Amino acid sequence: MHRTTEQHDPIAIEDLYRGLDAEDTVNAESVILKLRGETCDIDCLYCYEKRKEAPGGARIDAGQVRRLAEIFGERPLAVELHGGEPLTAGREYVAEVLRELAAQPRVVRVSMQTNGVQLDEEWLDLFDNTYPGLQIGISLDGDAAGNAWRVGYDGKPVYPRVAASLRLLADRGRRVGVIVAVTPAVLGRAAAVLDHLASFEAVNAVSFVPCFDASVQRPTTAPGRRLPASRRLQRAAVDGPGGPAWAITPDAYAEFVLAVTSRWIHAGHFTRLKLEPAVSTIRRLRGLTSGFCHFSDLKCDHVFTLYPDGRFGSCDELPWPQAQLTRLDQADGQVGIIAAQRRLPLLNQGKDLMERCTGCAYQSACGGGCIATRWRYEKAGDQDAYCDYRMRMIDGIAALLAQPAHPAGAWCRTARWRPRTPNSMRDIDAFLARWNDADVPRPPVRLHTSEHGNINTVGLPGIHEADDLDPAHPQWEAALEPGVRPLVEAVTGVWSLVTYDSCQGHPYPGLALAPAMRRIGILPRNRTEYAQAASALCRTVAAVSDLLPAAVQVSLGRTELTCESTGRTRPVLDLALRPAPGYDWSAYFAALDAATETIAEALRQERPVSDLECACPAPQPAAAPAEEVRA
Repeated sequence: MHRTTEQHDPIAIEDLYRGLDAEDTVNAESVILKLRGETCDIDCLYCYEKRKEAPGGARIDAGQVRRLAEIFGERPLAVELHGGEPLTAGREYVAEVLRELAAQPRVVRVSMQTNGVQLDEEWLDLFDNTYPGLQIGISLDGDAAGNAWRVGYDGKPVYPRVAASLRLLADRGRRVGVIVAVTPAVLGRAAAVLDHLASFEAVNAVSFVPCFDASVQRPTTAPGRRLPASRRLQRAAVDGPGGPAWAITPDAYAEFVLAVTSRWIHAGHFTRLKLEPAVSTIRRLRGLTSGFCHFSDLKCDHVFTLYPDGRFGSCDELPWPQAQLTRLDQADGQVGIIAAQRRLPLLNQGKDLMERCTGCAYQSACGGGCIATRWRYEKAGDQDAYCDYRMRMIDGIAALLAQPAHPAGAWCRTARWRPRTPNSMRDIDAFLARWNDADVPRPPVRLHTSEHGNINTVGLPGIHEADDLDPAHPQWEAALEPGVRPLVEAVTGVWSLVTYDSCQGHPYPGLALAPAMRRIGILPRNRTEYAQAASALCRTVAAVSDLLPAAVQVSLGRTELTCESTGRTRPVLDLALRPAPGYDWSAYFAALDAATETIAEALRQERPVSDLECACPAPQPAAAPAEEVRA
């Protein structure tokens, strides 16, 4: 028996963007402490914190940490020491803050994001003595060439000093995560960049974050009359014709993520490195949760930033001062924070941006993404570019999961992630074993046909259980709905593949049911057969796209079939005939049989063979390493 549907019911915005609840004492709130505001001992050209141009020089002290804990009461807190550069606060101040954090029972995790330039034995001794569980993150854009935009005020690279710090951390037995800004300096070199980072013994996690900075139009203001070399470099980079020279497009980022995820799998780095955004995407594709806010419902209402001067607001990636909620000395507990969030136009705008996600087929895997980035793209009138990259990334990673030994599938733009809920079969292994053995006894099954043409166990329209048959079963022909038979016969007969589901499509006139599309579901026996079938189906779709009636289009979907007896899932492929944009269901059903025969003939002319190339263009060859920027 199997159950399957193509329906995607819209979900409530609250399921994608959860508001802060003062009664919640389980979910930890993320609090970013800007220990020195934007003050930093290096001058990365793309630094978003310095673009806020807020006054620096002050330090967050232990008293502010205590006040923060009072505001959130029984709520767990995950605290990140950030900047600028937190180590510029000096050892005495950092030790004071760490001791206060250690004294707060509701602080469940403390991390520090640093450029690593100042790290030495004394700093590591201080961490061990005051907060042994401190998690350290290092900002490093891959190899030396990738760090072209990370320079000191003298314009010279800081990479050698950071690499030395990573070696020191390894000597001390420390394990750290690395945040990599994806700029043109690493595009086309995903494998080399990941391999380089993996060569550091201390690194056990890598997060690649995009420089979506095309909207940056002016350099950061510099104090004083004399510009440091780094700001001269920045001015030259900002003045380029296509925006800042360090900026990348969403599509370029998606391609980089797919390339680096493929390398992560094939080089075996997954055994010791956590990779983002790959891991969070995989978890969401598997129906699991993620702690990464871009993939979670705990978004901007659950991320807070505190500056040394007492400014207290939402995520530091949002524009300030628009993101400011209150001042620390004026905060009136969580109830007051919630009231301020509901009044803040920026947060309300961000939440509104996610309304389009509620009916999106990708929302279960995407989680809505980053509100700050979506807000910037919305202001630029190009939010589709952001959504397109998220979809592209999900499609490619779904392919890598389904066919890890055949990474070329990640570059297919035809096969899209199309989850179906429910999509389950009682016993997948038993079904496949029976399909592959014609001598196994096949008992009679229940077949009933509804007045709308549905063939299932009860003879009713809509989604109902149907017995799982194979071509050797005496009732195989009777179980196939006539309209979909040409597609099933081509796939099972000519291609010798397994179908787990088929539907001829049903208009359901006079019923409250939504019309059903014509489709077939393919259950590959193994990952190699999956890869061959996916590429052959892509070629088929490409061959017929311009030949179909105008009212019908064909799509290729990747999804998973759940085995009800074991709970495990298997990657499957769905070929569906959909109404083309601008055409109604009546036009679709009038043209459906003609479209079906065109596709069936194309399937008969194609084969799933060892040639795994699909009809989509492969990525461009790797670019040469970017030259180091010079003053």
